[in-house]
Amino acid sequence: MHPTRRALALALALPATVASLLGAAPAAPVRPASGPAAAGTDRHGPKPTIVLVHGAFADASGWGGTIRRLQGAGYPVMAPANPLRGLAADTAYLRSVLAAVDGPVVLVGHSYGGAVISGAAVGDSRVKALVYVAAFTPDEGESAAELAAKFPGSTLGDTVNPRSYPLPGGGTGTELVIERARYHRQFAADVPAADAAVMAATQRPVATAALEEKAGEAAWKTIPSWALIATADKNIPPAAERWMARRARSHVTEVDASHAVAVSRPAVVADVILDAARATR
Repeated sequence: MHPTRRALALALALPATVASLLGAAPAAPVRPASGPAAAGTDRHGPKPTIVLVHGAFADASGWGGTIRRLQGAGYPVMAPANPLRGLAADTAYLRSVLAAVDGPVVLVGHSYGGAVISGAAVGDSRVKALVYVAAFTPDEGESAAELAAKFPGSTLGDTVNPRSYPLPGGGTGTELVIERARYHRQFAADVPAADAAVMAATQRPVATAALEEKAGEAAWKTIPSWALIATADKNIPPAAERWMARRARSHVTEVDASHAVAVSRPAVVADVILDAARATR
């Protein structure tokens, strides 16, 4: 096994850290995924722009079903490409995207995208809500790799292959891709096989540096947050998702879905985002 792949597999297999030792905050009540979000709850004021940030091994097309529902509800939506090269660099890029948006914003992150929105929203008073979709919710000094290893259950390390890519300043970096033959079972088990095959072919590799880089200040400490827990997730252990959501005092919804919950359950994802958006008005 390649050393990078072996290191990732070992990190993801580390035993769970007892949350109580870290002083986790009491959890907000968990709302089971059900029907559409309550209608008629919009108040006066402009509708926020909803910015959707994808994570590793995916691209922005995975938000397609969610975007159609959000646009149908009258919300402006953006889904920029996440570079997946390094946490600080990706966060800076997202800030540049937000700078071009007028008015209030709801930031939504899937998987590694959760770490990116947590940093990009810091100090931006226009960001009114954060939504974490099967996502990392890091505190300062934590990395995605560390959080994935906090609880058992991830099988990602056994399915990724490393490869080299040139760095802008010279030298090479290492990025990871999920083996195409294993992508369906690992990432999107509840997505039709033909659709998962397309997702595997179009997946965006993530730099190992991005997964290992420590997060800076966390915006969820000052901005209200919502969390959607995918209980059949094989990339981020559901126990880790719950622990992070509890610590952030997020409004929690759980759904029986894979890591690709935005593809398999777009209506549920849209409902959670609409709950957050309506709460800002």
